[in-house]
Amino acid sequence: MHNRSDQFAKSLLRDGLSLVTAAQTEVEVLAATQKIDVFSVPDPAREAERARMGLLGELAAEPSLFEPFHGTPSLRQVRRCLRKQLTWHHELERRARAAAGAVAPDEDADAPTQPAVDFPALVVIGRGRPETVLDAYRCEPVQPGVYHAVPGLVMRVIVLAELPRTRGTLLLRLLGSGRVLREALADLAALPDDAWEKGIAAPLLVHFRLGTDEPTTDKEDDVSAEIRAWFEEYKKNLRAEARTEGRREGLNDGRREGRAEEAARAVLTALRVRGIAVPDAARERILAEKDPETLERWLERAVVAPSLAEVLDGLS
Repeated sequence: MHNRSDQFAKSLLRDGLSLVTAAQTEVEVLAATQKIDVFSVPDPAREAERARMGLLGELAAEPSLFEPFHGTPSLRQVRRCLRKQLTWHHELERRARAAAGAVAPDEDADAPTQPAVDFPALVVIGRGRPETVLDAYRCEPVQPGVYHAVPGLVMRVIVLAELPRTRGTLLLRLLGSGRVLREALADLAALPDDAWEKGIAAPLLVHFRLGTDEPTTDKEDDVSAEIRAWFEEYKKNLRAEARTEGRREGLNDGRREGRAEEAARAVLTALRVRGIAVPDAARERILAEKDPETLERWLERAVVAPSLAEVLDGLS
């Protein structure tokens, strides 16, 4: 208790409420361990690059917690996300005070001299429309598939099934299922070979949906089948393009090298997300490889092999 006035207020409320409730003062709140799925802070030096990322870039314009759900989030699940948001803001304030050497303020008092910390936004991503959530927090549509809660919550709700089929929404639509996912995979395959979306999504799609032996639900099996079909088509198209280009005279060397570099980076990304260390010599070897069949073979191994030695030919 900070002072007599504070003690009086709490005691008066406790004793008055005790007439009709079980009331206590100074109840300790123990926060259970929580993990934010993704927390991002925008880099001012990369503003132009972020602006080209479409909807995901718009959502990342401020410090944000991203919480994607496999299905449609329930009100209870979103409340847990809001708890993370509030707890994380409290932690950010604590860190800012520690860095500035400031004294922790009275919890009930305004402290203008304390370091200012932006309140992070919460971005809830779900496949379907969460009616109970939208109603409970008075969410208003700001564009197709994007809803903002009442301003004080700084919460955005993304409904994947309602997003328009544009390049600007592609990376988010890859989190969907059924029609949404099938369309997103088709749109991804149709992008130019040097598209940044392909460099990010292709190796992750392969690894997390094809390179796993963990049991899945029926819905996950459906998603895996769709991605497997896409990957097989993607490989077939790469082989066909390589054969066609090989027959052409005056082949554009820059385009061929760009395709090889994309495939090499896909191999490195697959290894990275699986936690397999790549020494500098091996990294240089992968990036220097220009043969599309070799790179394709390495990528297929990279998503399932337990070690780097089982990915690269002849590595001892």
